[in-house]
Amino acid sequence: MSDVFNTTITKTKLVCPIGEIAGKDNIQKGTTPVFSCEGACIRGEIARVAANMIAKEDGYSRGCHGEAISAPHTEPAKWVKGSDKVVLIDGCFMNCHGRIFENILDKEQLLRFDALSIYKKYSDLMEIDSVPEEERKATARQVADAVLAQLKQAEQPTQTEQPAESCSTCS
Repeated sequence: MSDVFNTTITKTKLVCPIGEIAGKDNIQKGTTPVFSCEGACIRGEIARVAANMIAKEDGYSRGCHGEAISAPHTEPAKWVKGSDKVVLIDGCFMNCHGRIFENILDKEQLLRFDALSIYKKYSDLMEIDSVPEEERKATARQVADAVLAQLKQAEQPTQTEQPAESCSTCS
């Protein structure tokens, strides 16, 4: 049994005009792309908000999943592929986006973080609105601060070398 599976993506020649401008700008500035889980649960939402917070810091900017994965001819995709480092915050132990991007980027490029391993709660909740907005923001800030601290130390996160096999309540 193979450890990978393939999917097919329909090619396009289309480009997003504002994405082209942003991609070129990010290449010129040398910013680091930031991606996150975009899952529909509370854990994905916390990862997404944390990534948005990090992207507001100097030297970082949000990357577009769609173009990075399915439109390699675009400037945003070229920015991601050409970046020295790419930050990825997965929402939980499933590491969905990490498992995708590890097959698109070089291993040395990808800095993977598991948001759930930082805040260790909400494993029994699914709905985003099951956690009040202010609490979601505070938890995302906790994740963003932890990720930024690791990035500032220029250390690859250790938890992603051996990702957790289950959530904290399933262990």
